[in-house]
Amino acid sequence: MTLSATTDDRPRHAARAPRERGPKASAGTRLRGWLASTWFLVPALLLFLCFVLTPILVAFFTSFFKWGGFGFPDDFVGLDNFRGLAGDEVFRGDLWRGFLLVVLTLVLQLPLALATAVLLNQRMRGRAVYRAIFFAPFILSEVIAGVLFGIIFLPGNGLADTLVEDLPLLGGLAGKWFSDPDTALPTLIAVMTWKYFGFHMMIYLAGLQGIPKEVLEAASIDGAGAWRRFRSVTLPLLAPTLRISVFLSVIGTIQLFDLVWVTTTGGPTHATETMAVTMYEFGFKRYQMGYASAISVAMFVISMVFSLLYQRYALSRDLQGAVTSAGGRR
Repeated sequence: MTLSATTDDRPRHAARAPRERGPKASAGTRLRGWLASTWFLVPALLLFLCFVLTPILVAFFTSFFKWGGFGFPDDFVGLDNFRGLAGDEVFRGDLWRGFLLVVLTLVLQLPLALATAVLLNQRMRGRAVYRAIFFAPFILSEVIAGVLFGIIFLPGNGLADTLVEDLPLLGGLAGKWFSDPDTALPTLIAVMTWKYFGFHMMIYLAGLQGIPKEVLEAASIDGAGAWRRFRSVTLPLLAPTLRISVFLSVIGTIQLFDLVWVTTTGGPTHATETMAVTMYEFGFKRYQMGYASAISVAMFVISMVFSLLYQRYALSRDLQGAVTSAGGRR
C-alpha cells in the first residue's frame, strides 16, 4: 500500500528538467577551431588545385587555340577544334567503341564478377587462395598485362594460336586476334574482363559479407530456395554495392588508355582506338595540343554529365540514406 500511494502521488506527466548545457564557446575559441580546421585542409586544397583544377582549366583554355604545345598559345580559333571533333570520323568511332565497351563491360565483366563473388562467399576449402588468384590480375599494372597478352596473341607462334589451331570452331581465329579489325575489339574486351573483374569481385565480396546471416536464415526457414533468396534478399541488399561498381566501371572505361595503347596502340585501322588514345595521338605524336585539349574537354564533359545524372537518379537513395543515418533521423 505504501508503494502504491507513493507511486500515485507522483504526477504522470511531470515536466522534464531542462538539460544542462556546457558553457558557450567564446568567439576566440571558435576562431581557433576554424583556423585549425582550415590549416589541416590547406595541403589537400593545394594538391587539388595544382593537380586537378589547374589542368582542367588549362585544357579548357588551350582547346580554343591552334597550339603545338610550345610557347604560349596565341592562335585563337574559337570553337573550330570542337567543330573538327564533330566532323571527325575517328572521334565518332571512338564514341561508338566507347559505348560498346561500356555495354559489354556491364553485360559480361560485372555479372562474371558477381557470380564469382557469390561462389567464393560460400564455405569451401581453399577459398582464400581462389580469391587471391582471381584478384591477382588487378594487381598487375596495365603495361605488364598489355605486354603479356601481346605475346599470348602474337600471330603465328603465340600461345593462343597454339591452343585453338586444332579446334574446329575456334581454329579460324588463329593469327587474327589483334591483327583483324573484326576480332580485335572482342579480344580486347576479353583482356579487360580478365584484368578488372577481380576488382569488382572483391567489392561484391565485401558487400555480401555485410549482409546479415539472420536475414538469409529467416528466408530459408520461410521456404525460399537458393535462387529465391538470391533474387529477393541478396540482390536488394547488395544494390548499393552494385551501383558503386557500375559507376566505377563506366568511368574507368571512358578513360581507358594504357591497356589499349600497350596491346594494340588503337589498331588495326582504329578498330580498338578510344578517346584517350586519339587524344594522345594528336597531342604527343602530331603536336596538335589544341585539338587534343578539345578531346580531353569532351571526355571531361561526358564523364561529368554521366556522373551527375547517375548520382541524381541512381546514387541519390544511397546518399540520402547515409545523410539520414548521420543526422540521427528515423
